Amino acid sequence: MTWNLWWRFGPWEQRRDAILAVLRQERPDVVGLQEVWAQGEENLAGWLAEQLGMHWTWVASDAPERFHKRLGDPTVDVGNAVLSRWPIAERDTLPLPVGDGQDDGRTALYALLDAPGQRIPFFTAHLNSPPHESAVRCLQVRALAHFVAAKRAVSDFPPVITGDFNAEPDSDELRLFGGLKTAPVVRGQVFIDAWRLADPSAPEVTWDVVNPYAEQTFERGSRIDYVHVSPGHGGIGTIRTARRAGDAPVGGVWPSDHTAVLAELDE
Repeated sequence: MTWNLWWRFGPWEQRRDAILAVLRQERPDVVGLQEVWAQGEENLAGWLAEQLGMHWTWVASDAPERFHKRLGDPTVDVGNAVLSRWPIAERDTLPLPVGDGQDDGRTALYALLDAPGQRIPFFTAHLNSPPHESAVRCLQVRALAHFVAAKRAVSDFPPVITGDFNAEPDSDELRLFGGLKTAPVVRGQVFIDAWRLADPSAPEVTWDVVNPYAEQTFERGSRIDYVHVSPGHGGIGTIRTARRAGDAPVGGVWPSDHTAVLAELDE
């Protein structure tokens, strides 16, 4: 699963309970999270992991000032996290380049999951958000692709890359990252968008203006959150299904301004 949790915006305490309820219902084995908050000893990912009996790791932004300005509280950190049912054997982080774009301290987080029978290289990332910064996101997906290439030899299981890419499927950055409709960043390395295996009749937008938190930005609905998988050998890691989750209110409260994406892979 991948899910942007909308940091500490809106009714965050009620939203936290709604997020937990969705995760309890869906029971994903591993989740890549973006816009996770932390304040002092409190960490949203850590709290979710404790409630769900999962392992976790996280990385904070080193340039959260724009987030702080929007919230009006400079004491709350923001970052990415991974929750896993299996132990995390190793982790690493990559600061994503910004070129001449806006520096929000965006990162990619890597976790090697000690799953039964196979270790799984798992990544989550959050790319720059301004609509006009496609060129910056192209820099970021190049860096992310090289980061994945440097880690993939640790296991026969294909890398799984999740995140909020802040770009639509036909954008330059997504075409570049996938490497299927243009030359891949790393020779021979391509990534499959799990949504290709979704029910064609299923709603696909993850930034959905039906959600009042998304509607207030005056943007149209779009799909900007992804699960990508590199093709594996012998069928392992084959994508079977993909669908949205967390796409309705829980007890009258929307969990986030994004919906989650949940994909099922062969072991």
